[in-house]
Amino acid sequence: MDTIRPCGCKGCRTCLLCENLYGIERKDFYSLYKAQNTYVYCPQCDLAFKGWDVNEVTQNHPNHNPAEGLPFPGVLVMEDFLTPTEGKDLMKKLDEMPWQDSQSGRRKQNFGPKTNFKKRKIKTGNFSGFPEFSKFVQEKFKDVPLLRDFQTIEQCSLEYNPTKGACIDPHIDDCWIWGERVVTVNCLGDSVLTLTPYNQDTSRYNLDLVEGYKDTLEQNLLDDKTLKMYENIVVRVPMPNRSLIVMYGPARYQFEHSVLREDVTQRRVCIAYREFTPMYLGDGESIEKGKPVTEIAQRFWDHLSKDWSETKEQCITAEGS
Repeated sequence: MDTIRPCGCKGCRTCLLCENLYGIERKDFYSLYKAQNTYVYCPQCDLAFKGWDVNEVTQNHPNHNPAEGLPFPGVLVMEDFLTPTEGKDLMKKLDEMPWQDSQSGRRKQNFGPKTNFKKRKIKTGNFSGFPEFSKFVQEKFKDVPLLRDFQTIEQCSLEYNPTKGACIDPHIDDCWIWGERVVTVNCLGDSVLTLTPYNQDTSRYNLDLVEGYKDTLEQNLLDDKTLKMYENIVVRVPMPNRSLIVMYGPARYQFEHSVLREDVTQRRVCIAYREFTPMYLGDGESIEKGKPVTEIAQRFWDHLSKDWSETKEQCITAEGS
């Protein structure tokens, strides 16, 4: 639907407001996925076990039988990544900044370069760095072995409001500009990340570019034979309040991920962090194009003194989960 909608939705993206206003029928991912062979990932076991309800399955630990578990490579869940005090203070300061309406019932605060995924072009735009109060989160990444060399070049706060039917549809984050490690820090509310295998058109999401840098990945991608065992399988990953979630390797590139409307039962706020692909790093072919962005990404500023009129054109189309 191409109608300009007051809620911020466009195209196939919808929320409860525009669905009711325009009579839009939304695809029922919840029923579709629940009818399939469903598993829940247990962070303590690093295995997925049959079931749908995340709390029911994860609370059964340590009684899980490893022989019944399904390997699911490329996911890291760290509970209590933020302390209660850090989470509360972070939320207070996020809410001191303006939120902008986004798609599918979400609101956002975007800080990063201006990108055109179809033309594969990047500009600094109005990108001027990140809020000073969030710097400690990036500093905490250094204590996580998987993220010790992670250089944030895009930071996006996302709010999910259940009264708006907030969600994010199945997708893979763009593979031309955003690197392997897709990081989410949950600041408020529990939710679930739902993953389903993707084996369709590789021109979508710029997945065709991964072939050129797959040898640099933290974890090898699954071969066709192994990937076949995940057909018609849905994997549910818990996203507890104050936790850190990282997708990389197979989970990042070979599965679509979503946050279902039914899994947003209270206000949820998270911050998504993105890094460059290898093409923009080291001796990559686009290193010079990436340098201005990387330099700006070292800056932090006081959110209370920020001129927010500058940020109106800063928002980009991609958002985290």
